[in-house]
Amino acid sequence: MSLLLKDIRKTYRQPDGLRLPVLGIEHFELQQGEQVALIGSSGGGKTTLLNVISGILLPDSGSVKIDGRDITQMSEPARDRFRASRIGIVFQTFNLLPAFSALENVLLGMSFSGRPVDRTFATQLLERVGLGHRINQSPQRLSVGEQQRVAVARALANKPVLLLADEPTANVDPSNQQLVLNLIRDTCRENNVTLLMVTHATEVAGTFTRVDRLQEFNRPELCGQESAA
Repeated sequence: MSLLLKDIRKTYRQPDGLRLPVLGIEHFELQQGEQVALIGSSGGGKTTLLNVISGILLPDSGSVKIDGRDITQMSEPARDRFRASRIGIVFQTFNLLPAFSALENVLLGMSFSGRPVDRTFATQLLERVGLGHRINQSPQRLSVGEQQRVAVARALANKPVLLLADEPTANVDPSNQQLVLNLIRDTCRENNVTLLMVTHATEVAGTFTRVDRLQEFNRPELCGQESAA
């Protein structure tokens, strides 16, 4: 099993001091190599869920096991190291470093993983997203869609156990959306990487065998029930 969430509760404190329940998930799991599209309403907790799975946020309670290890029991530095070596993330905001070229951004992602930097593989990833002729350009000289494609290549560069993708085709022009989607899915399949992709696009979700709807397994009201108990 690649990912297992049990009894996850996550709330945010509001300005009035009350807690806003966001996640109440009793059980959610992905098998190694499985590819799943996750659909949910805006503001429904999808991004919070990805941040909890990746260890960027800790849940109020519950366990998040990735490759058999519960990241909620790790210290923050240990979670950072685990995330860099085992989890790939495609953010809605690309988080590319402007002082580095597209290729250098991908290579930097590799260096954080603790594995040897593979310049050939990094170049191949950029070529597969149609940026072979742009690898030496800085992010400022790339379009928004091209920056998104660099971010996708960077997330795949360290061959993670789990890839989390938050609307990875949202900022890509329609002519390149299928190319980016194919890169993500094919690379995950080739390397037995588990994929959880958040998307609003029905045409994207429709290409997945498994499509989960967050509202079907997320019950934020559980947080309130437990607080009142």
